[in-house]
Amino acid sequence: MKTKALRIYGVNDLRLEEFELPEIGDDEILARVVSDSICMSSHKLALQGSKHKRVRGDLALRPVIIGHEFCGVIEKAGAKWSGRFKAGDKFAIQPALNKPGPGGVPTLWAPGYSYEYLGGDATFIIIPNEVMELNCLLEYGGDNFFMGSLAEPVSCVIGAFHAQYHTQGGSYIHRMGIAEGGSLALLAAAGPMGLGAIDYAIHNPRKPARIVVTDIDEPRLARARRLLPPEEAAGEGVELFYLNTRDIPDPAVRLKELNGGKAFDDVFVFAPAARVLELADSLLGTDGCLNFFAGPTDTSFSASFNFYKVHYDAHHLVGTSGGNTDDMKEALAMMSGGKLNPVFMVTHVGGLNAAAQATLDLGKIPGGKKLIYTHKRLELTAIEDFVEKGRDPSSPQSSLYAKLGEICGRHRGLWSPEAEACLLEHAPEI
Repeated sequence: MKTKALRIYGVNDLRLEEFELPEIGDDEILARVVSDSICMSSHKLALQGSKHKRVRGDLALRPVIIGHEFCGVIEKAGAKWSGRFKAGDKFAIQPALNKPGPGGVPTLWAPGYSYEYLGGDATFIIIPNEVMELNCLLEYGGDNFFMGSLAEPVSCVIGAFHAQYHTQGGSYIHRMGIAEGGSLALLAAAGPMGLGAIDYAIHNPRKPARIVVTDIDEPRLARARRLLPPEEAAGEGVELFYLNTRDIPDPAVRLKELNGGKAFDDVFVFAPAARVLELADSLLGTDGCLNFFAGPTDTSFSASFNFYKVHYDAHHLVGTSGGNTDDMKEALAMMSGGKLNPVFMVTHVGGLNAAAQATLDLGKIPGGKKLIYTHKRLELTAIEDFVEKGRDPSSPQSSLYAKLGEICGRHRGLWSPEAEACLLEHAPEI
């Protein structure tokens, strides 16, 4: 079977190609990808090429399919897995395989980084045995595909919250998770992953009493406030504040004022910037935990940290790179149950033809998640531009954009299962 896929050959060398997939083995699965959401980690992969930690060889000799936030349909299961998976099943995938390597130490190999035939920016893929052996091929029962693609970034947020810890009464017992009923600061958090963190903090069973969200981009903050308003948080028993720190001389003072004059129990950092990390450090209270969520591309990235307070005030520092399978299952369950609705992460939609440039330019394109429908040919377009493009007679897809604009207008300007169904029916094939 032929597939069309976006493969990486080296630094900033992404190529959309058509090639033949081999016949699947008895322990493999053939699958059709429908949607893939582009992650900043794929942008970092493009910048680093073969030097990326998750790449296991020379990409020029063995290119891999990129993309790891994908959802699709099983086409055929090899004999080993035919009793568990069947053609027509929808799936999501947990890319953090943690496959054991030499000495039992988990490797970093993952879909979208390490496999010749397994990645999200493709029409058809082969899922190797280890994915099923490690229980990372997950059933997805949603009535759409894009939520399955968003399950992976949501699981990253969930994993970060689970990684937090606090001590118990001066003992050496660690209580995992954020401080229940405590205070939480989310810094530089009006982007897509920050929005996911606000959503999860409000709606998961272990809630803080107060959340303060900061950013320096007023339009992004305004959108966050509109989509996740303080009134919704209050209905869940949580105080929620939004603060633009751009022009505040000493943001730590203002943040603590919003927290009743106190330091914070938990602080998350969503931008790899030294000044933001140092602000986070200054906000921590006794037994406070700082989560460095944002992954830097600079291997020597560093910032100052107050080790006096590590010693005397029991400050903690954690970081995670993705969620695990349990986090992914929790994400899927909470989305299926209507407790999380990460659709607000998506701000742009396009076809597989747009994936390469979108990945390379990801840091320069405003907005949130860029959602790719891999069997479609469509330029990457902001949802807020659908209506205007629908009025452009020079656009060959003006009627489609007009329909999408009308649908999204009925859904608060957000993507939806209805919009996805329209695109899948009417957008041209790749």
